[in-house]
Amino acid sequence: MQQFEIDKPLILIIEDEADIAEVIDAYLRQDGFLTLCAGDGQKGIHYFNKHKPSLVLLDIRLPGQNGLDILQTIRAQSTTPVIMLTALTDDVNKLLGLRLGADDYITKPFNPSEVVARVHAVLRRTIVSLSANDSSTQVGRLSIDHNAYVVSWMDDKGKNEALPLTLTEFRIVAFMARHPKRCFSRFELIDACMPESEALDRVIDSHLSKLRRKLQDAGCENFIETVRGVGYRLWADS
Repeated sequence: MQQFEIDKPLILIIEDEADIAEVIDAYLRQDGFLTLCAGDGQKGIHYFNKHKPSLVLLDIRLPGQNGLDILQTIRAQSTTPVIMLTALTDDVNKLLGLRLGADDYITKPFNPSEVVARVHAVLRRTIVSLSANDSSTQVGRLSIDHNAYVVSWMDDKGKNEALPLTLTEFRIVAFMARHPKRCFSRFELIDACMPESEALDRVIDSHLSKLRRKLQDAGCENFIETVRGVGYRLWADS
């Protein structure tokens, strides 16, 4: 019987192309993850139910049950994060169109290092979500209601004013507020706040510029700081 260390994340790879599965497996193990591989959906579901992995890497084109069927089976019983692997644009469109519950997707061919980075990013978002004690976060005068998707700023008179943020702007504030004063790179912010996007650095810069302007209009100066050559951080004492 295969045993796994409980303090290391277990990644289940469901991929029928053995060479691809072996490369992903090697890169994940090198980065400190535990791994388990299945070459078809039936074995993948068996491993999933038996070993309760931290995350699933799931190929769409599988023999027998395809990856979309497997994803629906997983989602019917669990919120375990799933990253889909696909070589076809049509599959990506189907994933986005059906909203079946995948946490991210990666198109083939891919760099194995990118797969490892995406695994880290999705697990990080999951841990942040699960570690929240309640539905709100308070950072200085800033309040974030995660259920209502509302960010409010308290003025000098003690009055709360809701900021007119877009969904992406809300995600950025909510993510950075979990770790005030920590510096985030542009890549981290894109992975955490725009996982469905192929955004470039200048896109996240644009969102942050607009977000700063809205904070400034509400009376909040210098709440988000640019760290030259690194990224951005949020100051709780502003």
